[in-house]
Amino acid sequence: MVARTGTTFCALVVLCAAYGCSRAEPQHAAGEQWIQLFNGRDLTGWTPKLTHHELGDNFGETFRVEDGLLKVRYDRYSDGFNRQFGHLFYAQPYSYYRLAIEYRFVGEQAAQAPGGWAKRNSGIMFHAQPPATMTKDQEFPISIEAQLLGGLDNGKARPTANMCSPGTEVDYQGAQYPEHCLDSQSGTYDGDQWVRMEILVLGNGQITHFVQGEKVLEYSRPRIGGDMAKDADPAVKRDGEPLSGGYIALQSESHPLDVRKIELLDLTGCVDPKARNYRQYFVQSDPKGCKY
Repeated sequence: MVARTGTTFCALVVLCAAYGCSRAEPQHAAGEQWIQLFNGRDLTGWTPKLTHHELGDNFGETFRVEDGLLKVRYDRYSDGFNRQFGHLFYAQPYSYYRLAIEYRFVGEQAAQAPGGWAKRNSGIMFHAQPPATMTKDQEFPISIEAQLLGGLDNGKARPTANMCSPGTEVDYQGAQYPEHCLDSQSGTYDGDQWVRMEILVLGNGQITHFVQGEKVLEYSRPRIGGDMAKDADPAVKRDGEPLSGGYIALQSESHPLDVRKIELLDLTGCVDPKARNYRQYFVQSDPKGCKY
């Protein structure tokens, strides 16, 4: 695919004009063709990969669909959690897009889970390595994580939609960010309330997080690097390689989670206004896909 001239600048102009630069429009604009990654019925299109298990082994039915919800559960872990971190990968990789997830934390953390950091903690990974390239004992895919965090009902701030970087690095405010996680400016969401998070991903350029329609974080230049990719295959962890696209995965990190929606607006497509499938919101050109 060939990028339009000044792709990042053009993308921001188009998207800011449509949605505003300080807010993400929670309702779909006319003509937008959102893809429902989760169909509300089953796990069609998704493949699990859990630490210490083979690709496709949904150990303990960690990921299941009940009552129209995609649920992350640990009630069938007879020996406790034991660092069996999991990721449910969507079948198709993407590069330029808007991704939205509506989630809530429920219940109690699994037995033998990691310390307090993992309580009411999950995430959605993007720009992730292909799941088939993960080793059996690898805990987290090389990826960027949009972290999902719930409040602990203790009056302390605990923002959601933070950025974490397993096996990756990003730039923040013009320089490489030195830490593993970067906090957003979101509020704290206690209890079992539903939260909508959106991510605007522009390939290897700018990435922006939104919560409940408000912009809360922005960074850029995702790339492979850092030391937070335990047991990753060295042939896959090629430090310094830009990440311009990859897979999307929902995380299981020891606390039960409900998801009622995962949807995506692909921003790659035909940018010729003469084509039948032209869309004004496309910011990455795919000329071979034009239909006349």
